[in-house]
Amino acid sequence: MNTLRSLTLLLSVLCLSACESYSKKSSLANSVIVFQEDAFNFTETQKDFILEVIINSEKEVRELLPTLPDSITVIVEHVDWDLDAVGGVTGRAESNTPPLIMVQISNTYREGVIDSIYSGLKATLFHELHHLSRGWAIQDNAFGPGIPNAMVNEGLAVVFAEIYAETVFEANAYPEEADRWVEEILDLPLDASYSDWVMGEHPDGRTYIGYRTGNFLVRKAMTTSGKNILELSKLKPEEIIKLAGY
Repeated sequence: MNTLRSLTLLLSVLCLSACESYSKKSSLANSVIVFQEDAFNFTETQKDFILEVIINSEKEVRELLPTLPDSITVIVEHVDWDLDAVGGVTGRAESNTPPLIMVQISNTYREGVIDSIYSGLKATLFHELHHLSRGWAIQDNAFGPGIPNAMVNEGLAVVFAEIYAETVFEANAYPEEADRWVEEILDLPLDASYSDWVMGEHPDGRTYIGYRTGNFLVRKAMTTSGKNILELSKLKPEEIIKLAGY
């Protein structure tokens, strides 16, 4: 276990003991939802709404993705970030062992926290739970290095959330030249910058290239193979890339 992973998991444990937490048991699995309240606090109404969305989302996703692990912890943070491009909510699958998701809900989106929950929370949860179902996590990633792996895994999660959470964000939309972007990514060295090519802004001004290109790649693989998103989600990245014709 490396130092960064050890520190992250230690902070998670401390948060579980120090933050206000709720343990909810659905008919399918145990879920622990933790509200991490530092600079900003959630109201009781907001907490109740968040709990309802998380528990229902976990239940829906588990019915679709049986490989989803049990006993998932979701740490929810109230932030003042600009998350307008993704409906006021962002998140990450932090680790597979223990299964841990981090979610940030912005108070600056439209009318505030409640609007963010309505607009972005379900889609973010579907996206991050899809990652956990495949083992695509930050601290103990089940896949090897390389932007192509990130492109495929992010694309699968984007398409899964768009279809089943019925929410589409412009940040994940792919352009007409997406085919060329795929070729660029497939030619990258293993140590290519993740922030440049996946979740941040490229030096040439393009943004969220991995998400947008992954969306294109996965939808192309669905079209050419006739497989749906659940079937593709069982395959390795290289198999999906091949199905898409690359």
